[in-house]
Amino acid sequence: MSKVKCLNPIAACGMDLLPEGYSVVDELTDADVVLVRSAAMHDLELPSELKAIARAGAGVNNIPLDKCAEQGIVVFNTPGANANGVKEIVIAGLLLASRDLIGGYQWVKENSSDPDIAKAVEKNKSKFAGCEIEGKRLGVIGLGAIGAKVANVAVNLGMEVYGYDPYVSVDAAWNLSRHVKHISNVEDIYKECDYITIHVPALDSTKGMLNAAAFEMMKDGVKILNFARDILVNEEDIKAALASGKVSRYVTDFPNPTVAAVDGVITLPHLGASTEESEDNCAIMAVKQVVDYIDNGNIKNSVNYPACDMGVCSNTARVAINHKNIPDMLTRFTGVFSSKGINISDMISKSKGDWAYSMLDVSVVISDEIVEKLKAIDGVVRVRVIK
Repeated sequence: MSKVKCLNPIAACGMDLLPEGYSVVDELTDADVVLVRSAAMHDLELPSELKAIARAGAGVNNIPLDKCAEQGIVVFNTPGANANGVKEIVIAGLLLASRDLIGGYQWVKENSSDPDIAKAVEKNKSKFAGCEIEGKRLGVIGLGAIGAKVANVAVNLGMEVYGYDPYVSVDAAWNLSRHVKHISNVEDIYKECDYITIHVPALDSTKGMLNAAAFEMMKDGVKILNFARDILVNEEDIKAALASGKVSRYVTDFPNPTVAAVDGVITLPHLGASTEESEDNCAIMAVKQVVDYIDNGNIKNSVNYPACDMGVCSNTARVAINHKNIPDMLTRFTGVFSSKGINISDMISKSKGDWAYSMLDVSVVISDEIVEKLKAIDGVVRVRVIK
């Protein structure tokens, strides 16, 4: 019986996919699997039996990844599951940055009791005039699931789209419109584009990448959109760029006291993936991934362990080992089996940074003695037998 703890409400369409043999528990201490959205986990005591955490969303800043890896806990996310919802709000952001729709709406509300409002509109609407996006240049920094969708829609809206991503995946590249101009130096986007939207993960290398130096290279009056992570934009620098007119609009999905009340900033309350469809898609993907891991040992979309897939075990048993990425580990694993005269019918071993994961299929029942010998190997943090 596998026990699942939900730290946040998870859409029913995902929970309904839990197969027979899985149950939902109230206490974290009882859990084999955790499903989470935004709940902070850094200060939680993680139980020794916890095997997997699935984040129903892309960002994993609320999960202690290193701590989990050290305990052999595989952390999954759901990249692309909410991509359509975020894509749509980014396009809305493009329009909000171009036409003062919010200012116009507020003016109408403030003057709603004026019996001559229709006449007043004609006198005042020029205050909220803007520009069209057709024919303008959009720079998309990051061409993952969301960035690629944004780029494709912008092309269809008649924009000239520049895309920058040195690590674009094969799947994203296949799904990208041939009309998107691939840029090899992000500085060309800074220099050439009227609008810039950023879609990269929050890493040490990307923190504050849109800063004073980047703004200095941009066109006067450039419009910036940030629906990825707040820390990608240096907030003090963009305040200064807005005050000088270098940046005319900053549309962000991350309100905080630094930028929320600044002129030229349009701040939304983190609505990017807040659609029923996105929440359903994330829940479905999260549940499918952890079930495949618990039942078959396969890893897909983990952020702290490598992708590793051997399908369904067709032999007597599968041994799954979470371990440090150090030399000669696979030789030591196979040595344990050969010492007992056990033949390995299939195996796979993958690494990701400091950590690695191996699976070995055998045609005999695995004894507790073999499990203990594997656990005793220096660098091994978890051994599971999947029958």
